[in-house]
Amino acid sequence: MSQTEAPPTAATVGGDRLRWWTELPLILVVYAAYSAGRLLVRGAESSAVDHGLEILRAEKALHLNLEHPLNRLLTSEAWIGVPADFWYASLHYLVTPGILIWLFRSRAAHFRAARTWLMTSTLIGLVGFTLVPTCPPRLLSAGHGFVDTMAQYSSWGWWGGEASAPRGLGGMTNQYAAMPSLHVGWAVWCGVMLWRHGRTPLVRAAGVAYPLITTFVVMGTANHYFFDALAGVAVMGLGFALSRPVTRAATLLRARLGGAPATGSARPVRTSPAPASSMAASIVSGECQTSAGERIPRQRKVSAGPGGGPGVRSSDAGDGAADGGLPRSSEAESLGKAR
Repeated sequence: MSQTEAPPTAATVGGDRLRWWTELPLILVVYAAYSAGRLLVRGAESSAVDHGLEILRAEKALHLNLEHPLNRLLTSEAWIGVPADFWYASLHYLVTPGILIWLFRSRAAHFRAARTWLMTSTLIGLVGFTLVPTCPPRLLSAGHGFVDTMAQYSSWGWWGGEASAPRGLGGMTNQYAAMPSLHVGWAVWCGVMLWRHGRTPLVRAAGVAYPLITTFVVMGTANHYFFDALAGVAVMGLGFALSRPVTRAATLLRARLGGAPATGSARPVRTSPAPASSMAASIVSGECQTSAGERIPRQRKVSAGPGGGPGVRSSDAGDGAADGGLPRSSEAESLGKAR
């Protein structure tokens, strides 16, 4: 970086300053749209059950039916099942916003790209809920061998027996929004942020562990199939691929609405070097003149005779003044020849 180039501040991205009072409403609007859409988009129960059974049959055919053994483990071992239910019902409300705040405050240069990736993927997940309403394993008939651990351990937590929503609010949630699993998708996003921007091995280890444990939890609590978890990862991959085009489109839209240039970044301001003529000029102070071209400046008395004075150049008056105004030897020879 050039010394004349001002380094970017921690709260400035692309020439624009991040402001929480503009970022927070944007995040809340997208999340509200996601929640409202997830609530309003309700598929028929029969089609949702059919989709769930199709996923289960496909997993069994590929020997990827991991939900049954994990669900039996959490059902029989309360010391694992209860923390898993707390994990499922709480952490995505805490960890994801917490990492957004951390990026905003400490990694501002990466905040907007990360925020755009998360929001784009979330809206893609809403499209999945709309097109493929899916019954989670816990809502299948008992003959399929799944136990709803959220209902089994509901007396231990703040959630009710109907869903991971607070007690009495289970009817306000879309029970058939299982495909894809955004619990896993958001956990993958959190893990990538911790791995890429964490500075200690412990933080990076948390970035690996968090999505893996979340995948274990969503299947063990019978809230998602293994394929739901894979779909959550795929949604995050698609959202990452689309985040740059979305960012460019948002920049163009903001430029058109605000009349600002659509570059999305500010060029660094460089200071022009002083002209060579001004650097070569003498510095005059009082009756003394100092040559600017000298490595160690020396003061010289300015001659009062012709050729002296404050306006004279260092090459004319300064050097002559040092010799009392007498011509140099080379000049004396040339004058003798001329005579």
